[in-house]
Amino acid sequence: MSASHQLLQLQPGAAVLYRDRLHRITHVIDLNEVLVVDDETRQVSHAKVGDLAPAVVVTPPETRPDLVLVQDEAWEEATKHFEIIRPLLDMPNRSRQDVVARAKAFERHENTLYDWIRRYEATGLLTSLLPRSRSDKGATKLTAEVETIIQAVVGSDYLTKQRKSQQKVCDEIRRRCVNAGINPPHNNTVRNRLKALADEFVMAKRKGWKAADQAYSPVERKFPGADWPFAVLQIDHTPLDIILVDDVYRRPVGKPWITLAIDVFSRMVAGFYVSFDPPGALSAGQCLASAILPKDVWLSKHDIKGDWPCWGTPGKLHMDNAREFRGNMLQRACLEYGIDIEWRPVARPHFGGHIERLLGSFAQEIHTLPGTTFSNPSERGDYDSEAKAALTLTEFEEWFVVFIVNVYHQRVHSGINMPPLEKYRQGVFGTKDMPGRGLPTRVMDEDRLRLDLMPFEERTIQDYGVVIDEIHYYHDVLRRWINAPDPVASKYKRKFMFRRDPRDISTIWFYDPEVNVYYPVPYRNTSHPPISIWELREAKRQVEADGRRHVDERTIFDAYGRMREIEQSAQAKTVAVRRTAQRRKFGQEAIRPSVTQALGKSEPAPASVPITTPAIQPFDEMDDLT
Repeated sequence: MSASHQLLQLQPGAAVLYRDRLHRITHVIDLNEVLVVDDETRQVSHAKVGDLAPAVVVTPPETRPDLVLVQDEAWEEATKHFEIIRPLLDMPNRSRQDVVARAKAFERHENTLYDWIRRYEATGLLTSLLPRSRSDKGATKLTAEVETIIQAVVGSDYLTKQRKSQQKVCDEIRRRCVNAGINPPHNNTVRNRLKALADEFVMAKRKGWKAADQAYSPVERKFPGADWPFAVLQIDHTPLDIILVDDVYRRPVGKPWITLAIDVFSRMVAGFYVSFDPPGALSAGQCLASAILPKDVWLSKHDIKGDWPCWGTPGKLHMDNAREFRGNMLQRACLEYGIDIEWRPVARPHFGGHIERLLGSFAQEIHTLPGTTFSNPSERGDYDSEAKAALTLTEFEEWFVVFIVNVYHQRVHSGINMPPLEKYRQGVFGTKDMPGRGLPTRVMDEDRLRLDLMPFEERTIQDYGVVIDEIHYYHDVLRRWINAPDPVASKYKRKFMFRRDPRDISTIWFYDPEVNVYYPVPYRNTSHPPISIWELREAKRQVEADGRRHVDERTIFDAYGRMREIEQSAQAKTVAVRRTAQRRKFGQEAIRPSVTQALGKSEPAPASVPITTPAIQPFDEMDDLT
């Protein structure tokens, strides 16, 4: 898979490809329509935004690593670079004087800032600002022992109500290192770690959540910073008050969960994700991907009439403190795409008022559908929800989107005194009292975005390939990394990054750290059927229930085959079995990264320089799937 990251600029004057010819945008007609002129023939055309492509293919930058592999120090440096140039990126008429003044304020050369601006505007990615590696620079890395001591002291001495000074923290780290016979880190290294901690989090630990709440509380009524479309998105999830049925027997499966994102400025629904599984890293990531990416392909696939012209990278993501929102994968992805994260303080419901009111509004509409459970037993009365259940998950999604596009976005919202779509349009095109922001930039590399927001595992590569949950995977792309030693500790084998979609584990995505490219790696035994992570674990439980001590790939797929036979032959299915079948169908229909390269041609270039990336840490978000 290509590691390139292309952005489609949609302002007048921007060069684009339309019908495989070079054009330039002359006018933005509507949220999804523009006028373009052919650069050669000067013919003017009326074009849909979805039919445009970037005019210049961006070559893959060398610094496009997997997000979780980047060292913390490099992330901090890139973040500092971004904060320096951030005001300049938003200036519509940026002059050299503006750049020079900003450079002087931070004691940098203006050419350095111009280089950062050029690199960031070409990709829109934080990783474009990572410090460039030099072969003659021997940067000293902190050992795992020093890292452990720093983290322990920061937690026990700094992030406490005792509120010890930074110097005392430095002294305690030095004392412990000396006692252990380890070279202590420089005080500035420790101070930089402390500065990188979120201010609100530090205040909450040192002075309490009440003090942090008062210091960082947003003003009610008007959410701070939500001054244009996608400036702030709120995201949350809830179980839905409806029982759905399976696609085959039309019998009850259970209540689904929804993860929803709202644009605070316009109250437009930015994105959503519905499934039968409790919220986790996958649902949070897929909802964010839904918000960032265009919806026209989804609408066309489901034959839904209407427009949902809502896409773009949000400036800020406002979420609660749930574990699935705190995961490393989601935080790194947000940093990469320039998205600030703001956590909602615990037990402060007004901080998420917009998304919670939206979920409440949808709940009332859902109560009109067959199979609703209502919000409480007294309201439900003697209504038999299971007997009345009629909608499948796909049908519910279609109903939900029709309601969003043709009802919710079109009717007057009491909070803004106009329809959300009209408010969104005003934010894009402006009014007599407020300038518009213009159409947002589109992220064109949808596959990479989905992978960046997908759970991952780390594994060594053996001569038989890779094993994850007793399932073997192999492709020639792995051959050159077989038994590769860890570049930091050569007596250990190197661990590599593998992304995996829990809904279909028949293919995993291997991240090659030398060429910064993802490659699809299939089952080693390609005769195995595609299954989900939940089906895999159910098959494992079945093997163990049969009394077998040894669980391997053969016994797992034998058990899976028996499970399918039982499902197909059962006359009256249980809810659990129907839910399993529905999960399978949902996983097969899910949008996932496409295989853009023929597997037989995906062999990368041979290695020439050893990589010095240390072994990565295990991924905790996968625990959400158990």
